[in-house]
Amino acid sequence: METTRARIERILRESLQPLHLEIEDESSRHAGHAGAASGGGHYRVLVVSARFDGLATIDQHRLVNEALGEMIGREVHALGIRTVPARSWKG
Repeated sequence: METTRARIERILRESLQPLHLEIEDESSRHAGHAGAASGGGHYRVLVVSARFDGLATIDQHRLVNEALGEMIGREVHALGIRTVPARSWKG
């Protein structure tokens, strides 16, 4: 069975073809929080993608949220997003 983190990674890789991707599961830091009690995890992602080139930050975040849409509110209770256009990446 695919973990939530692995599913996030698969979906983001398939939909955004990132040059760089980091996913941090912060769920343990939120133990006792209402969202954690329902089983939804807290995650933070950094996505670097050419798909973000020329887009405003809000539109970059929208692409991430749309890709993970069916997971939000279920497996993912909270999602911290940092996006970087490929042309701006200095990693």
